[in-house]
Amino acid sequence: MWRELSRTVAPITRHISATEHRLELITGGVIEFWSLDDADPARGRKYGRVIVDEAAMVKNLADAWQLAIRPTLTDLAGDAWFLSTPKGLNYFHALYQLGQDPLEHEWASWKMPTSVNPYIDAAEIAAAQQQLPERAFAQEYLAEFLADGAGVFRGIDAACSKSPQDAQQGHYYVMGVDWGKLNDFTVLSVLDANTRQQVALDRFNQIDYTFQLERLMLMVERYRPTAIVAEKNSMGEPMIDHIRRRGLNVWPFVTSNASKAEAIDNLSLAIERGILSLLNDSTQKSELLAYDAERLPSGLLRYGAPEGMHDDCVMALALAWSAIAHSTPAKMKVSFGA
Repeated sequence: MWRELSRTVAPITRHISATEHRLELITGGVIEFWSLDDADPARGRKYGRVIVDEAAMVKNLADAWQLAIRPTLTDLAGDAWFLSTPKGLNYFHALYQLGQDPLEHEWASWKMPTSVNPYIDAAEIAAAQQQLPERAFAQEYLAEFLADGAGVFRGIDAACSKSPQDAQQGHYYVMGVDWGKLNDFTVLSVLDANTRQQVALDRFNQIDYTFQLERLMLMVERYRPTAIVAEKNSMGEPMIDHIRRRGLNVWPFVTSNASKAEAIDNLSLAIERGILSLLNDSTQKSELLAYDAERLPSGLLRYGAPEGMHDDCVMALALAWSAIAHSTPAKMKVSFGA
């Protein structure tokens, strides 16, 4: 890229430093190149734009962006572009998902398969499709993000096919609540206990806790859930107390490595066996696809989202499913407000 750009801007270059990989232009602009093999590039500089090429191949991209690159954009209120062929569900995938999230207003993302490039012969693409394995062609030519096979959830595409539904007379509903902390989102996930189907999903952040409760109550009024399973950790306990004071049946969920593993295992099994059907929601689907497990020195698994991603939708769904998985039909018929 250095050689190509050096040739391209040669007619307007005032000074070139091959050692520093720096181009000074007659317009007053400056272009500098950095290698992200260095974990701390460009510290102390000021840029109006940063372009990260082949971002999916950069090791420790999250640290490079958050600790080194992002601060260089502050003085000039600059922007950043991340360009790459996908490579698994890594931090580049997390950044792409930010651009697809309607609640992340500062981000945008696009998928550009090779076929949109007017300079590449369509016959060459067709030949590559014949010669390459399906996964390789999907990643390299169709710009598809592919899981590396180590994901926790299987059968997600088949499960995520439903549209939101209104409450049905005679049906019983449960709600899972994962409270937002710092930059996380509060997520409300509602399941129909009769059909084993997700019928509603609400996701929001950066609103006062009072309004979070009111938003929850709107969902309660729509579905009148027999049980609400809500995370108790941190801010969860006072929120649960507020809900109980409104006469609702709340099951507190204390999140630990063991309790989280059990909830995720139950959810994973239900999805893989086709017992549970989910909404076709892009944010929730991306969280499920990227969700991962890390083997601890003790031999136990620690579940969570990859670096830079959220797992709020996954946890709210797991909490809602736990109410169904641990309930008998008689228990599901507890009257509203018990």
